[in-house]
Amino acid sequence: MNTNEHEHVIEATDLSRVYGGGFEAVRGVTFSVARGEIFALLGTNGAGKTSTVELLEGLAAPAGGQVRVLGHDPFRERAAVRPRTGVMLQEGGFPSDLTVAETARMWAGCTSGARPEAEVLELVGLARKTGVRVKQLSGGERRRLDLALALLGGPEVLFLDEPTTGLDAEGRRDTWELVRGLRAAGTTVLLTTHYLEEAEGLADRLAILHEGRIAASGTPAEVTAGRPSRMSFELPDGYFLGDLPPLADLGVCGHESDGNLVRLRTRELQRTATGVLAWAERAGVELRRLDVRSASLEEAFLGIAQEQEVMA
Repeated sequence: MNTNEHEHVIEATDLSRVYGGGFEAVRGVTFSVARGEIFALLGTNGAGKTSTVELLEGLAAPAGGQVRVLGHDPFRERAAVRPRTGVMLQEGGFPSDLTVAETARMWAGCTSGARPEAEVLELVGLARKTGVRVKQLSGGERRRLDLALALLGGPEVLFLDEPTTGLDAEGRRDTWELVRGLRAAGTTVLLTTHYLEEAEGLADRLAILHEGRIAASGTPAEVTAGRPSRMSFELPDGYFLGDLPPLADLGVCGHESDGNLVRLRTRELQRTATGVLAWAERAGVELRRLDVRSASLEEAFLGIAQEQEVMA
């Protein structure tokens, strides 16, 4: 790697942001993003995601701490950072009477080294919408236009704030493939999203924010590793939870039952599932509504939120 380049192209150190009235939206946030990495910021509404991203984009100065993007302060050294970054906001706010082509052309005129507008519109699936006015686009199509404009400058660092909101399932998948392609080409991507499946499938690493602080961070696998897996099933009439082998022997760390429906939590999923199914085979019973699944990012996210609320 060139010695003039930074391994971590985004660095936030003890970052804080305070709004009028003294509300501290970001409280001591520290993380870094490596070149060519997809990093996701997650959190419930009000957790501080957008407030943090705006500091990284240079839209505001932090109340405390330090931000570096491509080795520069994005607020005080905006001229050095802005031409090398792309930003997709939650709402673009483009003139509604302009066509898609006119909007892209206008934006290209404000972008250093802009790529051909037709190229980026093709990339996001809007090639057939060039003559359509912005106000006639669907919500999902407007998000595609927002993404196209963020890509016009061929950015080294791309900030995506809720990039797939309003898109249908096909549109989300297309966007995911596009983002993966950008990463493969060396673009560093920082995204916020409410779709945990999106973060789990795209992000190399992530951080979960809660009330302005990072509650957990790491790879998706690392964040979910400490969470139990689940197994649930419905026992036949006449059978009860106590008919199963001792739950401790099955590696079960928690359970609930509601009538015939049994839910088990385990950190040894294979051991638990094998033991339960072997018992069912010996007993000659069918376990209806059988569901076995590893811990998910959604469970980790919800668990962290609940734990933080208890601690508050």
